[in-house]
Amino acid sequence: MKVLVTGSAGFIGFHATKALFEDGHEVLGLDNMNNYYLPQLKAARVAELESQGIAFKKMDLCNLEELDAIFRSFKPDRVLHLAAQAGVRYSLENPHAYIQSNIVATMNILECCRHHGKPRLAYASSSSVYGGVKELPFSESQRVDTPISLYAATKKSNELMAHTYTHLYEMQTIGLRFFTVYGPWGRPDMAMWLFTDAIMKGEPIKVFNHGDMFRDFTFITDIVAGIKGSLFAENLDQYEVFNLGNHRCERLMTLIETIEKCLGKVSEKIMMPMQDGDVKATYASIDRAQARLGFQPSTAIEDGVPQFIDWFKAHPQFHGK
Repeated sequence: MKVLVTGSAGFIGFHATKALFEDGHEVLGLDNMNNYYLPQLKAARVAELESQGIAFKKMDLCNLEELDAIFRSFKPDRVLHLAAQAGVRYSLENPHAYIQSNIVATMNILECCRHHGKPRLAYASSSSVYGGVKELPFSESQRVDTPISLYAATKKSNELMAHTYTHLYEMQTIGLRFFTVYGPWGRPDMAMWLFTDAIMKGEPIKVFNHGDMFRDFTFITDIVAGIKGSLFAENLDQYEVFNLGNHRCERLMTLIETIEKCLGKVSEKIMMPMQDGDVKATYASIDRAQARLGFQPSTAIEDGVPQFIDWFKAHPQFHGK
């Protein structure tokens, strides 16, 4: 099939684009290449994709006229919309970036899908939509009306916008609530990278909520398998939302200990209070994704963390060590 991937220079977008191309699909990647984190890392991902013959175009999804022209010429059978301004903490300082990248851009994608053949649209939501929900594990049947960051609010807005377009125009939209994704080519603003970098350099690490944090760490290859299911699985409803997580609630301190073991170093830890917009725990119920997408995550952090660290050590150009 012809698959349009937005955010293809991003962490998840890079891996998804590569996997779809290797499966034989014709893929066109789009990304605005913003400088939220290491531009050279994004450029290296794009270079890796282009070296395999994967088409890429730098563009801003807020430019509806240009996006419309791409839909008109490429005629995608599937659209994977991963482009977004990421990060809960950054949204406290730069709220307007989230409205443009997460709301306006998604609106433009929906409009282009509506007017150009109504391809199935799979799009990135986030575990952050669960916000103030206390009952674990998080299930898609729970109400998610209490976001505690603007980032979460924009992701919930994306789900509502998709539902509206499905209802009004009979489009098929599949929302994917990602849970703390990690792996090779990961993001420098996330804990896995920050901890590994600091420990390797002998620098202290910041441990929020005094280490009393729990996350459903999900390895990138498992996430990509779930993405493929969302794009190609049969008998899906017109509107769907799925959790894509590892269905394991790991203590943050367990992650740190795993990294320390891999590096052969013990870190100095600065215990910090909980940050605004953060949640204490995430934990995905994946029953629906297992039943509908054939989603079967299989990578525990003791297996996934060494793969990230091996990649990290092999790419010192991205972290100066």
